[in-house]
Amino acid sequence: MSKPKIKRIAINTGGGDAPGLNAVIRAVAVSAEKRGWEVYGIRDGYNGLFLPERYPDGGLIRLTHDKVRGITHLGGTILGTTNKGNPLKYPTKDRKGNWFEKDRSDEILRAFKKAKIDALVAVGGDGSLSIANEFAKKGLRVIGVPKTIDNDLDKTVITFGFDTAVSFATDCIGRLHSTAQAHQRVMVVEVMGRYAGWIALNSGVSGTADVILIPEIPYDIAKVAEKIKSRDREHRYFSIVVVAEGAKPKGGKTSIIEKELGRAERIGGAGDSVAHQIQEMTGKETRVVVLGHLLRGGTPTTFDRLISLRFGAAAVRALEEGKSGVMVALDPPTVRYVPLAEATNRMKTVPLDCDTVVTARDLGISFGD
Repeated sequence: MSKPKIKRIAINTGGGDAPGLNAVIRAVAVSAEKRGWEVYGIRDGYNGLFLPERYPDGGLIRLTHDKVRGITHLGGTILGTTNKGNPLKYPTKDRKGNWFEKDRSDEILRAFKKAKIDALVAVGGDGSLSIANEFAKKGLRVIGVPKTIDNDLDKTVITFGFDTAVSFATDCIGRLHSTAQAHQRVMVVEVMGRYAGWIALNSGVSGTADVILIPEIPYDIAKVAEKIKSRDREHRYFSIVVVAEGAKPKGGKTSIIEKELGRAERIGGAGDSVAHQIQEMTGKETRVVVLGHLLRGGTPTTFDRLISLRFGAAAVRALEEGKSGVMVALDPPTVRYVPLAEATNRMKTVPLDCDTVVTARDLGISFGD
């Protein structure tokens, strides 16, 4: 059977930004142009197709080799992104002014057809790639690229953006050691990660934290306090506590800041809660540092640049080979293709018996359990 001929493809970036997005865009644009294809970038997720009148370029930007020159090292995304405007659950007002979620995916498909786009490279996390999977089911040729600083996408060893986030978090934890020791304080560092503890675990171990609290291991605050008291008894009068934003106490729930129609719920407040309880239970001065969106910004590391370029080029090869409905995934030493349905079927959380957890326990790091 002959492979469907491609003349024009599109690429979009959805969900939270991550270091390496521009490298993927460059790799897709250059690799596709080499094959004689035209490449168009969609502004702000799918908003460039929903609301073309909002953009001077009509919501689609032609990505020539010159347009993507010199962007590999840049953070953010030249296309823009959004975690609002899910085409499958688009926030819409009825005649009475009430909001509801409407499936507008068919409008997107019609927009692709009108623009004569033959295929889409969708760059995103579990939410964005779940949307991409639905488009693939409806007949659109789609290749997914795994992006998330949280590293919680299944079927790939790692997602791009994670290494940069962990490297920055580790550097911050290292900086906090000196000020914590100088003032004999407890420093609580809250990091992103949503319902997976990969960032907290990796940066906490690398930064020699004393306590690491992750969603996968509900914590007992009394045991956290005891760890800090035991350090005092050993004349170690300061402590570093790394808290994943999705961490929760035993019998408790993840702290939700906000839930808005058409977008993922916002998680936060775990660091403040833990710090308040530590100070109350130990009597030690405790401070909180929330790294938040600092983890998303900045220049991607060498690893994230390289894996982003590899993923982007692999996505173009997948289209050339006639594939659709798959995600490119790192399976060292190669990049392979896995069905989008499998990649988005479950969240990749930290296994409790993984070597990093075992190593942390060997080093005397407490998980509050």
